Amino acid sequence: MTSGNHPTTAPENGLSHVRGALEPALATVTIPHLLDDTVARFGDRDAVVFSDAGLRLSYRAFSREVDRLAAGLRALGLEKGDRVGIWSPNRFEWVLTQFATARIGLVLVNINPAYRLAELEYALNKVGCTALIAARAFKSSDYLGMIQTLAPELAQTKGAPLRAAKLPDLRHIIVMDPEPGPGILSFDALRDMGSADDIAALDPITAGLKPDDPINIQFTSGTTGMPKGATLSHFNIVNNARFVTDRIDLTEADRLIIPVPLYHCFGMVMGVLGCVSKGATMIFPGEAFDPAQTLDVIEAERATALYGVPTMFVAMLQELDTRKRDLSSLRTGIMAGAPCPIDVMHRVHDDMHMDEVTICYGMTETSPVSFQSFTDDPTDKRCETVGRIHPHLEVKIVDPNGETVPVGEKGELCTKGYSVMIGYWDDKSATASSIRDGWMHTGDLATLDADGFCAIVGRVKDMIIRGGENIYPREIEEFLFRHPKISEVQVFGIPDQKFGEEICAWAVARPGVELDGEELRDYCKGQIAHFKIPRHVRIVPELPMTVTGKPQKFIMRDLMVEILQKEQAGASA
Repeated sequence: MTSGNHPTTAPENGLSHVRGALEPALATVTIPHLLDDTVARFGDRDAVVFSDAGLRLSYRAFSREVDRLAAGLRALGLEKGDRVGIWSPNRFEWVLTQFATARIGLVLVNINPAYRLAELEYALNKVGCTALIAARAFKSSDYLGMIQTLAPELAQTKGAPLRAAKLPDLRHIIVMDPEPGPGILSFDALRDMGSADDIAALDPITAGLKPDDPINIQFTSGTTGMPKGATLSHFNIVNNARFVTDRIDLTEADRLIIPVPLYHCFGMVMGVLGCVSKGATMIFPGEAFDPAQTLDVIEAERATALYGVPTMFVAMLQELDTRKRDLSSLRTGIMAGAPCPIDVMHRVHDDMHMDEVTICYGMTETSPVSFQSFTDDPTDKRCETVGRIHPHLEVKIVDPNGETVPVGEKGELCTKGYSVMIGYWDDKSATASSIRDGWMHTGDLATLDADGFCAIVGRVKDMIIRGGENIYPREIEEFLFRHPKISEVQVFGIPDQKFGEEICAWAVARPGVELDGEELRDYCKGQIAHFKIPRHVRIVPELPMTVTGKPQKFIMRDLMVEILQKEQAGASA
């Protein structure tokens, strides 16, 4: 072992194959049972704080609100297994919905707050959502307007279940607004719908739930097409939440700041469920990350832990240069989503008092975390690696033939164990290609050292990570292919100082037509999430290809970097 006396193991027989510790034991419980246990132990402690909304509830009070909403969902006619979409920034209603759906076995479907029309329509129909709970609007997104565009039949619904041509499975729309409009129920009205009988029915329904039941669907794009619905069980995410927060030594005395989005596993599993598993307080500074607001709330709430991606920490450090805060209460947290530069890690230690911050690696399909550093791992290990394996998991690194590579050699990371998803919703072929003999093939290139530390060194799949968001070029390419003037298009990532990577598209116009980059960017606006819109677009006469017709993205990438450097040099001359 490199540091500490930790329950983890090193690779076996000189090969890149490692098994996690068998302690602590896996918990065979559902999400509502997890909450019940925490209420019994820590009922009077703060459960949730939404600083911008001035809202603070104890675990006991939170549990009562969960039951109230669950009874309303039942009164609406929803039954175990029905899919309920949640489309909102970080709000109390999001967390409430997370537990209320789990209380009666409804499958929560996380919808990215940045989604636009085409993406929302696809997501709702792909998994057959019966109900959608949404904010009215957020930033530049008019959620209500988009819903009404997709379902104009709402105006004639008059209290009956929705029947919309474009959204054939959707029956109920609930909006977080007191007057959401014709055919739409307000969130507060839903909370008031449940009768005493509906409340009384909750415990028998919960008793019939099983830990292996599907309870959450999160969309994760693939290099082979449109987003896929990774389907997770109670067992998957409850246990991952426990082990993630074990690594940062979280207890009921801790107060965790969660500025990361709830629609990601980072927010809803590692953050929310992680806090509930320990009886800690979950604190949300605002609807979306703002560095000044986050720092102010850390100081005001005397927070002990903080989550974020490296770009968030960089933004907070820059804000601290402008105005100091008392962050002496901070101790630990998690930085994930991208590698952390060592100078940033030193400043997080020194200026933010987070000596015990950990790094982790995972993917939605593995609930999410499979590797994480310990709080006392050396700083270099926390910057150069993603830590060591989690309990009850098994990992191997394989070559293209599926053979396990020697320690130190590069290969594809494969994960096996309790955390592997049930599968992709209604997509057997994609599930079968990703999970083989129980092994989740991550698509990430990695190495393991002799002490079991894992380093992510590249990607088998051509994924772009922009500011902590995983972006898959194929999805954007397929959208751009719909443009009537495009004959060919390729999307790839190029290095960017602020976001880590930025999106670039090279397109070939159809013969005889004029096409420019701004036209393509305008075509994307309002249809795909803002962070997926290519920042750089170049119209080219042809794309570099191999002799077998495969696009050579590495050539495009290198040329684009060179072009941008020349443009920058010319502008500064």
